[in-house]
Amino acid sequence: MAIEQVPMADIRDMYMAHILMRREFGLASGVVRAVDEGDVSRADLVADHIELISDLLHSHHAAEDELLWPKLLDRGSAEVADIVHLMEGHHEAIDVAYQEVRKEAGLWRGGADVVHRDALADAIERLNVVLVEHTALEEQHILPLAEKYITASEWQELGTHAMAGVPKKKLPLAFGMAMYEGDPEVIKEVLRFAPLMARLTMPFVGPRMYASYARRLYGTATPPRSAA
Repeated sequence: MAIEQVPMADIRDMYMAHILMRREFGLASGVVRAVDEGDVSRADLVADHIELISDLLHSHHAAEDELLWPKLLDRGSAEVADIVHLMEGHHEAIDVAYQEVRKEAGLWRGGADVVHRDALADAIERLNVVLVEHTALEEQHILPLAEKYITASEWQELGTHAMAGVPKKKLPLAFGMAMYEGDPEVIKEVLRFAPLMARLTMPFVGPRMYASYARRLYGTATPPRSAA
């Protein structure tokens, strides 16, 4: 009797998520510093964006903490444990920076003062340094392990868990952010697991929402792309 092969994780969507994060956090401190002192409406818009991308990152990491690291530690070797524990340490450092970014965004948005503006921009830059290192190491070491040890259904559960932390009204925008530099084939595969209406509408709605959002935030529908 033939043994049925269990499909393993298709990790390409993780690259798409990482590109989104590197692009948006890479641009974020400059957008913050460009807000004029006292421009409360602009500060509110930018602070909303900072909180959105920070929460996307936080939800993404919470899913990995709960659903990915334990499985890799359970199924892998001592060598796996070393890199997983390094990733856990990165998550702890990023979470400290995340809390600081959220705090400074809240302090700045009400008055648009220079002190809190620059403190927020500095906090974003500190977060981004760790984020860039973390995503590079994750792509180099963790994703090959996920292909080896994590099943396709478990990987899908990881993505579902991460998106559950995003408010439903923000999901089309978040997906549009990912689609901006996403591989069309990967986008199609991700949408294969979405409800029918989302599969039909998201390829059109997501990019339009992000283009409109980017025009308000960056002054262009085509902000600089990530170095990927």
